[in-house]
Parts: sequence; structure tokens; C-alpha cells
Amino acid sequence: MTAGVTVRDAEPGDVAAICGFGARVVPGLYRPLLGEESARSQVDMWWTRERIGAAVSARETVVAESDGEIVGVGERGTWEGEHVIWKLYVDPELRGRGIGKDLVTGLIAQLPPGTPRIRVEHFEANGRAGRFYEREGFAYLHTREHPENPALNVVWRERDLAR
Repeated sequence: MTAGVTVRDAEPGDVAAICGFGARVVPGLYRPLLGEESARSQVDMWWTRERIGAAVSARETVVAESDGEIVGVGERGTWEGEHVIWKLYVDPELRGRGIGKDLVTGLIAQLPPGTPRIRVEHFEANGRAGRFYEREGFAYLHTREHPENPALNVVWRERDLAR
């Protein structure tokens, strides 16, 4: 656990703060990689009260908290029968302190016992995310190319949990 930061399962009372965190952090991260419109659409599509609330209710979300403020968010779910990390974000001023690793650990801890693997997807343009996931044991699977905008190509990775 990172000093001064607690990672825990998100609770229903966290939904508004999680949405606020996404609105504050996500556009700045993606603007230089994807452009203004795509960066804003990430928040508009994926950080709504409905989507965040559903993930929190399903116990698929963890938060990193410092002094009562959310400084990181991780969210998982399933797709095509596989467990997937959909969100993993840390306040830019706190990156490099192990919070991302703690969020991954928290998400994996939520998985059913015996889950053999977990996947993650990230924008190909986000090289920092790619390097982080490689360090955390996520092997490259494939890249899904976007038909209109190469900045929106998505890399899929997988971590073997059976080891």
C-alpha cells in the first residue's frame, strides 16, 4: 500500500466523486493523445453516474483515497466471458508512486477464486499505459485498429493469474 493512500472497494456514496475524478483527470490525459473531441467523449460515454453507479453496485470498482479525496480509480467487468480492466487512472500529480499497481491488486482481489487471467485494453497512443501494464505482467495479445482514426487503435493485453 502506498503511504498516505488507501485502496478500497468503491461504495455507492463514492459515485459522484468518481465521476468528478474522471471529468477532472481523463480529458487532460487524452487530449494530447486523441484530440479534444475524443478526449471529451471518453468522459461523456464512460464516466456517467449511470455507468459508474452500475459498476460500483456490481462491486467492480476500486478507488485510491488520500485525505478523503479520490486520487485513483480502477474498474473491471467482463467481455466475451473474460474479465477485463476497463479503467485504471491515477491523479497525474501522484503517478509513479505505486498507486496504479495497488489499484490493479485491488481489482484482482475482487475476482472469483480461481480466475485464470485478466485482460486490459488501452489506447495504442498511450505508451505510458502500455509500459505500465508490461511491468505489471500483462502480455500483448493484439491491436484492434480503429477504421477511421488511428489514434483510437486499442491494444489488448492479458495477465496470467494462475501462476
